[in-house]
Amino acid sequence: MKENIKVLSCLLLMSIGAFAQKDKIKEAQSLFDKGNSQDALAVLTKTEYLILNASDEDKSDYYFLKGNVLKDLAVKNIDAANNFTLASQSYQDVFLYENESGKFKWTIKASMALKDMKASLVNGAMADFKAEKYKESAEKSYKVYLFDKKDTINLYNAASSSLNAKDFNAAVTYYELLKKINYSGKGVLYYATNKKTKEEDLFISPKARESAIQQGLYEKPRTESVPSKRTEVNNNLAYAYLEKKDYARAESIYNYVLELDPNYVDAYINLAYLKLQMKKDLADEIASLGTTPAEMKKYDKLNAQKDDIIRSAIPYLKKVLVLEPKNPDATKTLLGVYRSLDMNAEYNALKAGM
Repeated sequence: MKENIKVLSCLLLMSIGAFAQKDKIKEAQSLFDKGNSQDALAVLTKTEYLILNASDEDKSDYYFLKGNVLKDLAVKNIDAANNFTLASQSYQDVFLYENESGKFKWTIKASMALKDMKASLVNGAMADFKAEKYKESAEKSYKVYLFDKKDTINLYNAASSSLNAKDFNAAVTYYELLKKINYSGKGVLYYATNKKTKEEDLFISPKARESAIQQGLYEKPRTESVPSKRTEVNNNLAYAYLEKKDYARAESIYNYVLELDPNYVDAYINLAYLKLQMKKDLADEIASLGTTPAEMKKYDKLNAQKDDIIRSAIPYLKKVLVLEPKNPDATKTLLGVYRSLDMNAEYNALKAGM
């Protein structure tokens, strides 16, 4: 008898919990319908513990609403990147519970919401980049990549935006990941001009573009071939390491860039810059030394190293002037190197040829 009472009590508690949970979903839905997404999210967050013992159908209702609320907040640019990610997780839960229950109440709408979110994030990242909000653009682009890892252009955009933001730690992370997945960026872009805005828009495929043209919305189709970005990716990665003062890795990757393209001028210039930065750091260390016998001995050693480092920049700068004889940056830097090493004949010869 006591066992029956216990079972009845448990069933009663579960029943009360289910009713309470449904009431909270209705309350949150009402708030969401009125445009109070933050209040709706607060209700759903406080109620989430009740969902554990709910039916798969109720769980589907809960997570679909939560996804909609989070998506709405993101669209309103309220912690956009994070809320888009959380919304995506909620929609994925909808798929999970509806697959388990076999009742597909929200699956199609959740799939459409996910596609809409991806487009919103991509557009938001582009808008941030144009507004020079590079860090925010990088965040959104990386979220899109995590959202759809097959669309690797978003990881490339995250890396480029991080470099523009001077967030070199993030840039290294993203460029290293691009190397790991063997990203090339080589492909074809499909453009057409919007008849209303008179601006070119990018299409995901020639079929999508043709459909828009047949509907009378677009005209003047244009196709553009995109060359491989592998050299650029490695060059930018090396630059990010250089800015982090990780000279060994930077030099190694710049040398790899020159294996990919022996005439890549930027790599030669940056290798010379790398050597001069190493010299500068060494000069700072020398300047900090005192006048004790041990420090004076160290001074002589470091000073000799300094000259060797400066001298090692010369071949890179001379190579630039072979490829681009009038390159002003290489010319000016090489003149400075010759002067610092008292290489007067070389200095005068270069000066005379200007």
